[in-house]
Amino acid sequence: MVKMPLGEQTLYIGIDGGGTKCRASIMTEDLQVLGTGVGGPANPFHGVQQAKDSIRTAAELALIDAGLPPATMGQLIAGAGLAGVNVPSLYDVMSDWQHPFKQMFLTTDLHIACLGAHNRDEGAVMIAGTGSCGYSYVNNASLFLGGHGFPIGDKGSGAWMGLEAIQAVLLDSDNLGPATMLSHSISHFLQAEGVMIVDKMFGAKSSDYAKFAIFVVDAADAGDEVAISIVKEGAAYMSAVARRLWATQPGRMSIIGGLAPRLIPWMDKDMADNLSPALYQPEFGAVYFAKQQSKR
Repeated sequence: MVKMPLGEQTLYIGIDGGGTKCRASIMTEDLQVLGTGVGGPANPFHGVQQAKDSIRTAAELALIDAGLPPATMGQLIAGAGLAGVNVPSLYDVMSDWQHPFKQMFLTTDLHIACLGAHNRDEGAVMIAGTGSCGYSYVNNASLFLGGHGFPIGDKGSGAWMGLEAIQAVLLDSDNLGPATMLSHSISHFLQAEGVMIVDKMFGAKSSDYAKFAIFVVDAADAGDEVAISIVKEGAAYMSAVARRLWATQPGRMSIIGGLAPRLIPWMDKDMADNLSPALYQPEFGAVYFAKQQSKR
């Protein structure tokens, strides 16, 4: 079979924009990955201009990785799944963006994660990374759970765990809460103790707090009671999300995100047993979505 020359093919770019990073992959019609780039945070809830800059950076790096000239940017059909655009005002702002692509079809990071995880329209997915949320799409009906943003939401996420950890360490330092090994690990990481931790964390973002999640799950695995309490509370929340999603009868359900592998052992066993591995990364789901929308 003779392949069509690259210049004659429709090229797509799948964009997965989260609270910590933005990943973009350029693909052919048959989903052959040509190049991938990674930019900074792309949740417009934490900065609209930063989200736009991160998307552009990730796309530029993907072009370089693919060996394609910069002008190719204007020929790409983009599918973009962004954290935060479940908030209507942010969806409107990002939709109005004079983006650099030929076309851009916008949806949530949950939607593209679900499409990629199951390689079909129906299914359920949870995200446990910097933030947390759940989504199912069954019989043309969507269910969104969580995704309210840090610090008022995102329970069970890396950022939430980090905030809980910092609070526990400060209580420990004042002898107002139980001793925890988190005090040593986090103080060592920040090179600060007590009130100096407050000074270090002034103006910190969700991605900054999420860096402490690894200390929490490590301490929990080592038997630290404070860490165990944090992880159990987060896992119980994600189990409750999973239960709601599974009740929609999605057929398949997955959990993705950097924290997911460490959280699954702490979740309710019946829900953990219902989880299936994600088939593809969210960027593939973004291209799947762009192909759907462009053909309409």
